[in-house]
Amino acid sequence: VQLQASGGGLVQPGESLRLSCATSGRIIGIKAMRWYRQAPDKEREWVAAITGTSNFNVADSVKGRFTISRDIAKKTMYLQMNTLEPEDTAVYYCNIDTVYGSCWGQGTQVTVSS
Repeated sequence: VQLQASGGGLVQPGESLRLSCATSGRIIGIKAMRWYRQAPDKEREWVAAITGTSNFNVADSVKGRFTISRDIAKKTMYLQMNTLEPEDTAVYYCNIDTVYGSCWGQGTQVTVSS
């Protein structure tokens, strides 16, 4: 299984971005897919999760601004990020957790700055 995150970039405060996490390979027994982020000099933190049955949850820090979703046919997970703030600046990573183990993508940089 491989994960490829994309969609990051440089935006101004208040703007939006949509991150994608494309999966490849045979995936069996998905427990959850998650987004994490890591800002400079900070620990990696959980941002959002969607389960194999499409239940989802987001961290309090992004609730009301970020939405997680997935397209099963395209084998892709998304993170729609609205009303971005400078505090959202980080490298965003996607993760998949299956009954056979966990796998990480390579990360995509999101920079929010005026």
